[in-house]
Amino acid sequence: MEVATADFEVFGKVQGCNFTKDAKNLADRLGITGWIKNSKTGTVMGRVQGAKSSVDQMVKWLSEEGSEGCKIERCQLTNQKAIVRPDYPKFTLKF
Repeated sequence: MEVATADFEVFGKVQGCNFTKDAKNLADRLGITGWIKNSKTGTVMGRVQGAKSSVDQMVKWLSEEGSEGCKIERCQLTNQKAIVRPDYPKFTLKF
């Protein structure tokens, strides 16, 4: 299994609309590990790790779909690469 990681920051109206909670629920369903949090600047940021196909699905959700009532302007991805194994045991909400 090819394992991937990606850091993300989602811009737009993405706070106060259950974005982080819905992202965690999706990550749990996809078997993704990592973390997500609201930033002080109004964005949502985090890291996703897992099977490349699952990471790709999560990135698509973060970039295009999101939670109902949210308005995604863009999703900036950094540090996208293949890894040997995930660094996190589960996907968590950070505060």
